[in-house]
Amino acid sequence: MKISEKMNNSFNILKNKYKVVFSNRQFVISLVFAVILFFVGLFVNFYAALYAMKSVGNSVEDIVLSNIPVFDVDFLVVYGPVFVWFFVLFLCLAEPKKIPLTLKSIALFVLIRSVFITLTHIGPFPFHSQIDYSLDIVKLFTTGGDLFFSAHTGLPFLMALVFGKNNFNLRVIFTLTAMFFGVIVLLAHIHYSIDVLAAFFITYTIYILAEKLFKKDLEFFWK
Repeated sequence: MKISEKMNNSFNILKNKYKVVFSNRQFVISLVFAVILFFVGLFVNFYAALYAMKSVGNSVEDIVLSNIPVFDVDFLVVYGPVFVWFFVLFLCLAEPKKIPLTLKSIALFVLIRSVFITLTHIGPFPFHSQIDYSLDIVKLFTTGGDLFFSAHTGLPFLMALVFGKNNFNLRVIFTLTAMFFGVIVLLAHIHYSIDVLAAFFITYTIYILAEKLFKKDLEFFWK
């Protein structure tokens, strides 16, 4: 079979997937709600991060950060997650039925984390990477004062739970990614050890909540 024919077949298969899901009224309603919830989460997160920065307190000692130097991994801290989210976007566009649950679980994560960062006002570690928080790609998600818990670690782990439930390869990829970013933010000293460690436990709870709250979307996801 020629490459053009394979591409055409793949396009037709993908086209049929979109036709099936968008002909389902329940799916469309769920998708619209997911998009709204996602942007509400970003909105709440933005102002929660601003509040956290204004209310920032003193720094504390850390068993890891106090014993390692600051490493210049700024590029990975800022742009590493971008590559991860392009990969997640690809997975969702390739399987549109997975979009509602993915968006809603991310939104739930962001909303719950927004509560945590408004309650925790520990200041950044004294010596850390000087991330440019004026960058549009950065300030949309963080101000530098929203430490607990680590989104760099938690969100990839959330994707490991969402996509990896019945897909071992994706579970491994996203879990290793979460661990990688956990190490990176510690090397940069932009998160405390507790921010990274707690992210795994809190994220797992968020996923369980998402499963219970969005049962219909879970059925779409694995249909």
